Amino acid sequence: MPTGPSDAAPAMSPDYLVQLGLGFTASKTFLSAVELGVFDELAREGGLDAHALAETLGIHRRSARDFFDALVALGLLERDGGRYANTALTDHFLDRGKPTYIGDGLAMANTRLYGFWGGLTTALRTGRPQNEGRDSGDTYSAIYQDPERARLFQRAMTQLSMPSIDALAGRTTFWKQYRTVADIGAGDGGLLRRLLLDQPHLTGVGFDLPASAQVFAEDVAEAGLAEHVSFRAGDLRTDQLPHADVLVLGHMLHDWDAAAKRDLVAKAYAALPDGGALVAFESFLDDDRRTNATALLLSLNVLIETPGGAACTAAECRALLEEVGFRETRSEHLAGPESMVVGIK
Repeated sequence: MPTGPSDAAPAMSPDYLVQLGLGFTASKTFLSAVELGVFDELAREGGLDAHALAETLGIHRRSARDFFDALVALGLLERDGGRYANTALTDHFLDRGKPTYIGDGLAMANTRLYGFWGGLTTALRTGRPQNEGRDSGDTYSAIYQDPERARLFQRAMTQLSMPSIDALAGRTTFWKQYRTVADIGAGDGGLLRRLLLDQPHLTGVGFDLPASAQVFAEDVAEAGLAEHVSFRAGDLRTDQLPHADVLVLGHMLHDWDAAAKRDLVAKAYAALPDGGALVAFESFLDDDRRTNATALLLSLNVLIETPGGAACTAAECRALLEEVGFRETRSEHLAGPESMVVGIK
C-alpha cells in the first residue's frame, strides 16, 4: 500500500557533509586575513572602507570586496555602510597591541600546519610525519635551525596555551604550598612569566633546548623577572630534568609514544621531592573517545608532526603516573578542550 506524505522518512540533507568537506575554504580565508594583517590594520584605524583597506594591505581590487564580505559573513568583521571594522572577538584576540593576542599561533597554523595537513592521507597510510622532520624524524631540531621559525613557533605555543596557563596560574590554593617550579619545554618562558604574576612567591626554571635560551632570557628580562626565573639548557630525551617542587609538562606528553611517555614521567618523578607535584596539561581525549573532537583532531596533528606521538585520555595519563609511583592523582578541567592531570609524589 502506498504511504502518504506524513509517513515518509524525514528528508536528509548533505549540507553538513558539504560544509565539513569545504571547511578548509573558511579556514584559509581567515588565516589569510591574519597573514595579511586585516585585523591589525582595522585595530589601528578603527574602520576603513574596502578601497582603503585593500590598498593598505596590497590586495588586488578584483578580490577585495568578496574577501572582506566573506569575513563579515563568517562573523569576523563588521560592516557599517561601506566601512569595515573588527568584531568584539577579533578586536580582543587579533589586535597585536593587546596582551590577549593569539595571531602568532594562527600564523603558525597558516605557514606550517596548513600545508602539512595536505599530507594527512599519506600519514594515515604510512604512520610517518609530514612536516619539517619527515626525513630526519626530529621535528624540533628542524624547526630550531631557523631562528625566525623557532621564534614564531615559541610565540605560537605560548599564545595557544594561554587560556590553560591563565587557569593554571589562578590555582592559588594549589600553588601556595610550593616554592619552586620548573617548566619542561619552556619555549619563550610564557608559562613562567604568567604564573609568577599571580604567584610571586614562586621561583622558576625553564628547561628547553639550548636554542631557546636567548629568547627565553630576553622575554623574562623584559617582564622584570630575571631574578626569579632562570634557564637550564637540555634535551628531555637524554638529560635529567631540573629539581623543583612542581614540574609542568604543558602540551608535551602527546609528542611521545607510550614508552617515551613513561620515561618522561619517570624522569619527572625522580626530579621531584616527596610531596612534590607533576602537572601535565593538554587536550586530553575524553575517556569514551567520542566528544572532544578538538583533542582527537590534535592527535591527528601529532601524527603529522611526530614519529610516534599520540594523545591519551586523562584516565590513561593518571594510570601512567600511578605506574611510575605517584601516590595520588587527579584530573581537572582548565579551559576549552584542555585539562590537567596532577600527580603527587
